[in-house]
Amino acid sequence: MHRIVRNINTALRFRYNYPLKWNSSSIISYDLIVIGSGPSASNCALDAAKRGKHVAIIDKKSSVGGVCVHTGTIPSKTFREAVLHLSGYRHHGFYGKSYSMKHVTIDDILYRVNRVIQSEVDFLRTQFKSARIDYISGHARFEDDHQVSIIEADGPAHEKTTKRLRASKFLVACGTRPAHNPNIPIDGKVIFDSDQILSWNIRQLPRSLIVVGAGVIGMEYASMLNVIRGHSVTVIDGREEILSFCDDEIISTLTHEMRNHGARFLLGEIIESVEKSSRGVSVGLKSGKKVHGDALLYVVGRQANTDGLNLEAAGLSRNPRGLLSVNTKYQTKKPHIFAVGDCIGAPSLASTSMEQGRLASCYMWNENEANDDSIPSQLTTGNFPYGIYTIPEISMVGKTEKELTSLKMNYEIGVAKYSELAKGQMSGASADGMLKILFDPISLKLYGVHAIGEGATEIIHIGQVAIAMGATLTYFRDAVFNYPTLAEAYRVAALNGLGRLRRGELSDDVDSYPLAAVTV
Repeated sequence: MHRIVRNINTALRFRYNYPLKWNSSSIISYDLIVIGSGPSASNCALDAAKRGKHVAIIDKKSSVGGVCVHTGTIPSKTFREAVLHLSGYRHHGFYGKSYSMKHVTIDDILYRVNRVIQSEVDFLRTQFKSARIDYISGHARFEDDHQVSIIEADGPAHEKTTKRLRASKFLVACGTRPAHNPNIPIDGKVIFDSDQILSWNIRQLPRSLIVVGAGVIGMEYASMLNVIRGHSVTVIDGREEILSFCDDEIISTLTHEMRNHGARFLLGEIIESVEKSSRGVSVGLKSGKKVHGDALLYVVGRQANTDGLNLEAAGLSRNPRGLLSVNTKYQTKKPHIFAVGDCIGAPSLASTSMEQGRLASCYMWNENEANDDSIPSQLTTGNFPYGIYTIPEISMVGKTEKELTSLKMNYEIGVAKYSELAKGQMSGASADGMLKILFDPISLKLYGVHAIGEGATEIIHIGQVAIAMGATLTYFRDAVFNYPTLAEAYRVAALNGLGRLRRGELSDDVDSYPLAAVTV
């Protein structure tokens, strides 16, 4: 998780308890009460504490970090890193798909996952302690728009006590949970949702996994298991397209790579039945097809965790998915109650949630700072990157070809293949990796950058900065990059794009990096 507010002023005057000791005889007042402890909640709380505010965080879990740390971003990406290492995927380009570091077991993967989770929890606890933030484990419910009651999370039901807290401002950042389908008998043993998958209440990884849902989470887990030798994946989705918000060529590259490792895609299919047996699970499709697997992962949609907050008592309402509506300053209908993160909907990224939390604190406490040109972040312009941690990974910033076409904007593309890069060949993985730049053919203004392959989520930030600063394609043509690196894909793509524009006077060989470097 992004390291934030490392040097909190330890001279803050407020007492810190971890966790806060329960005393139901009095009502404690705070400047800010934050409901949730994920990235958006933590960033807002820490920023407010840095400003000298008395802050409390309420979370139903006794351990800090929210979904991001415990069942979402951190464990799933650690799972991925463990699979990449243990499966030897990065070496397949040299030694073939049969190469692996060792036989991959669930224990090997979860050992790494649990260590990283604990490290993140310890880090957050240290931050909260340094900032004198009170962390309260319990279930929060609004009693009115300035007061909440908290039912103790741990302990026998008959012994649980209730505490009441008041605050001048609130932040709702309670996150989301997997949506369930009543026709899919999720049991956490054979049929899992995305929160349960890392518990794996089984002794070994399923050799055949059915993934229902070809969204970001589904494709990430499908691609992870898919690269482990001896394991197969079938992805089922009612939609005809996979990750339709991404560049078509990038997704085509992803599915091609996954199919090369044995993955099956059944798109435009409707599930009619799901049956468990001693041998696993069977899925019947409306088309008449039958799919069998050792386990099933159901990842279709998420539901906001707002249903238990008694929002009506605070004068708030939520939509059918439990999401809250906010204005551009993250205020709800009650100006002193803010909401950020996944519980307000798209883009539902840990990275954007962090920034939403910081901005919410700015708007709460310092209107002048919030309106300063240096404060409104790239969330307001849409110039933020998406990272999809499939294998190979995908990242993008800016517009896609479909968006530019729908807007009737002329554009040209420049492409760099990883196979053209010395570093790409050295890495041995993602032979089909590529970076694509979309730009205006007249002004050479950058419209978007799309990448797939090793390091895609890292190198995308070069494009993000270039777009934000108004750079043109010629910047990458003239730039000097470290060699050999994946980052030099930007120069190769720029030269390729400029070559396309000059196709009438240069030979097709202009697409070749060495020639383009000399002639363009």
